[in-house]
Amino acid sequence: MDVLSDVLRTIRLEGALFLNGDMHAPWCFKVPKGAHMAQLLRPGAQRLAICHLVLQGECWAQVDGGEPIRAHAGDVIAVPHGDSHVLGSGLLQAAVDVAHVVNPRAPELERIRYGGNGERTVLVCSWFAYEGDAPNPLMANIPRLFTTSLRSRPAGPWIEQSVNYVLGDAASRTPGSEMVAAKVAEVLFAEVLRGYIESMPANNPGWLAGLRDPHVSRCLALMHGEPARNWTVDELAQEVHVSRSVLADRFTELVGAPPMHYLARWRMILAAGMLRKDQGNLARIAEGVGYESEAAFNRAFKREYGVSPGVWRQNGARASVPDAVP
Repeated sequence: MDVLSDVLRTIRLEGALFLNGDMHAPWCFKVPKGAHMAQLLRPGAQRLAICHLVLQGECWAQVDGGEPIRAHAGDVIAVPHGDSHVLGSGLLQAAVDVAHVVNPRAPELERIRYGGNGERTVLVCSWFAYEGDAPNPLMANIPRLFTTSLRSRPAGPWIEQSVNYVLGDAASRTPGSEMVAAKVAEVLFAEVLRGYIESMPANNPGWLAGLRDPHVSRCLALMHGEPARNWTVDELAQEVHVSRSVLADRFTELVGAPPMHYLARWRMILAAGMLRKDQGNLARIAEGVGYESEAAFNRAFKREYGVSPGVWRQNGARASVPDAVP
């Protein structure tokens, strides 16, 4: 089981490129908080991640209240929680709203020139809508702003070539170009996440650090591979080839919760996804996530989300919840 892919599937990530920018210093624009923009990409999506790929030159980025970071050609600036942020050749000049640069409602991937007559920066920007009605271990463990060096990644040259292909394809308005652009954007986001995980400090705790630990990652893979199985810590430890105490301590240290607590929360995330897609009756969903009775499933779900599964499905999971797992 590829745990990262499994978690990405649960949030139904959908991407789109929205800006092909030929920027000349001085330039600076502000991107508003992305929750309302998500609706423009996919009705019903509650969350939005943003990535800016620097193809040429350099620029600065800063989320509200955060430290500024500098990005060079080949870097991707990631704003995974859709925070309001500023992007520019410098951050001292007044920032204009991004709507003055491009209309995100009707993105045109033909190159847009903006700014003054100074040093040139070529940017390709993308939105990524994802579900936020259930907690998610991936999104809960990544910072508000970070950069990944795409050109240092094994897939970096291929992705950059694909982005350039998409830009040319969109400019010629070839049938199907929007779908191709969306898929390339999603691959870009996945590679940015993989780059962040691999570059994290060795002593960095959290769910992402668990993916890099051989024993914890194996334990996660087992639970994600068979979430309905009646796992015990002893069985998991036997499969991972460590003692029960070593696995429990290491898992709790990195992930932030004991293995069985994590499994219970992950089952509820899966159940929420099934309810969102209206996949069968409650008894079938309960069985699919490891509960022998519908009553036990109802109690566990209400404990997690504050309402019964039936009410949650009927309301369309409108209330967004924090990105929090354990």
